[in-house]
Amino acid sequence: MAESRNITVAITGAGGTGAAKRLLQALQNDARVTHIDLLVSANGRKLVAFEFGTGEDQDSMLQALGVTSPKVSVLDADDMTGPVTSGSYRNDAMIVLPCAAGVLGRIAQAQAQSLIERAADVALKQRRMLVLCLREAPLNLAHLRNMVAVTETGAIVYPMIPTYYNVPKTLAELQDELVERLLELVGLPETDRYQWDGSNTAAHREHVLEHG
Repeated sequence: MAESRNITVAITGAGGTGAAKRLLQALQNDARVTHIDLLVSANGRKLVAFEFGTGEDQDSMLQALGVTSPKVSVLDADDMTGPVTSGSYRNDAMIVLPCAAGVLGRIAQAQAQSLIERAADVALKQRRMLVLCLREAPLNLAHLRNMVAVTETGAIVYPMIPTYYNVPKTLAELQDELVERLLELVGLPETDRYQWDGSNTAAHREHVLEHG
């Protein structure tokens, strides 16, 4: 059996928390993942409540996000003494989904104002995988410069941009593809549904035409 994995998931104040729910479900169901640290910012809780039509209290939030496994530890994003502040604390990868532009900017400048940003800073200094799923459009020059800066420090900027060549018909299909690609990126491939097998499909032809 492959080595067990510890994953940190953070949710910040940007739209798209449904994708975070899909990610958490996949990680909870994955036998390769033994521990998940979940951090949700105050604005992230507001977005979860808004998008799922629930309360902002922790129980309502966890129910909305489908958190049921004992492998999930919920950390207070405002408590800077959480275990993820230490480089010696085991953490194999961190995914911020969705990632607000302000959070990305503070991570880029090593200006940690929350446990989420501190955890990201620790991931970078320990040379661990950090994936920031930016949810912002259009982008101004400051956003672009922060994206370059955080990439130079070792993070992966993975904007929540939907693909179209698979001809998705529902929001759930868009979320599924995003999450499966993220899982593959952090070394936890779920299926091969979105891997091109070399066949000359219509979807691939459309992809080639779109990208030149």
